[in-house]
Amino acid sequence: MATHVKVVAVLFVVVGVLGLVAAVFSSMAFGLAAAIIGASHDADAALGLTIVGLTGVALTIFLIFASIPSIICGWGLLRLRPWARILGIILGAISLIKIPLGTIFGIYVLYVLFQKETEALFAPALPDVK
Repeated sequence: MATHVKVVAVLFVVVGVLGLVAAVFSSMAFGLAAAIIGASHDADAALGLTIVGLTGVALTIFLIFASIPSIICGWGLLRLRPWARILGIILGAISLIKIPLGTIFGIYVLYVLFQKETEALFAPALPDVK
């Protein structure tokens, strides 16, 4: 199961990085759209410029804050931190609603992280008592 945990960890990191890349591209796309609207010098363009700008900022912030937990979870899973297993279960359950790829990813994550062998990997080591 250790190999499956590493695969899940890498997948979480990849999904998080792809989310950050999407945030950068959405920021650039909305910035370009705002520049085009602003260059029109139309009196009514001010409202459109405001709406496009705020939408771009909101989407970028959302994508960044949605991606960071995946990267943190992947890092924690690679280091076999007990909190990362719990975070992975939560993120896996949330991803079930992202049909179809998120559902497949979520099922795999939940399958791997709920196994007894996986649970044993994340158990804290007991100190040796003499």
